[in-house]
Amino acid sequence: QVQLVESGGGSVQAGGSLRLSCVVSGDTSPYYSMAWFRQAAGKEREGVASIYTGGHVIHYGDSVKGRFTISLDSAKKTLYLQMNSLGPEDTAMYYCAAIRGLAPSPLEHKAYYFWGQGTQVTVSS
Repeated sequence: QVQLVESGGGSVQAGGSLRLSCVVSGDTSPYYSMAWFRQAAGKEREGVASIYTGGHVIHYGDSVKGRFTISLDSAKKTLYLQMNSLGPEDTAMYYCAAIRGLAPSPLEHKAYYFWGQGTQVTVSS
């Protein structure tokens, strides 16, 4: 089993920044696909960014390209999401997810097995 615990969410004004963290624990193999998803009220879960630990292959959702950065500190077993130039449209619950190996569709939520509980991000205009 793998446990994922997110933190770093909060309330920020438009144009601001936040950094989310996801600490990974449990049975971890060397190669994982990890990702950030978000779900706004009344909307489907959306893939924000993903990274494959085997080669640091990274994907971003179109709505966050150029504003968000995903990174992984393997020594700390922590996944990060740096979010800049936030807008009200970024308001959502943000989730960390993982699956052993290379996810075939890295920004599709159905590709992931392990999930955190989520951290809320609220951006006011």
